[in-house]
Amino acid sequence: MNAKSMIRASLLTTVLLAAAAPAFADAAAKDAAPRPARTCFSLSDWSGWSAPDKNTLLMRVRNRDVYRVDLSHGTSQLTSPGVHIVSVVRGSDQVCAPIDLDLRVSDGNFAMPIMAKSITRLTTEEVAALPKRDRP
Repeated sequence: MNAKSMIRASLLTTVLLAAAAPAFADAAAKDAAPRPARTCFSLSDWSGWSAPDKNTLLMRVRNRDVYRVDLSHGTSQLTSPGVHIVSVVRGSDQVCAPIDLDLRVSDGNFAMPIMAKSITRLTTEEVAALPKRDRP
């Protein structure tokens, strides 16, 4: 390779890097942006629940936090008296995402699976706004 070819290659590399710099800066800014903290809890800290409707489950965790679990396919059995929730734990009992919950609602004879769609930790204001009959 002669000197002219090396200069052209070097110049071409410089131009390409300068053109790509904004894309690298955008990617770096996205990586540096603060991400929301994951709110995980342990199933062993779960101390109570209620169901205001067939598609929503409210879980009391650590006696101070309340999580709303929106269900994909709820059941009216959730709002019936005398039912209980069965949680199946395989491996870790940490719940960070809907897939971590394996729940069933049971009347003592039959256990129906319920699938979580989303899990949201409620703020103290949201918990205070819940009707008393719906609080876990």
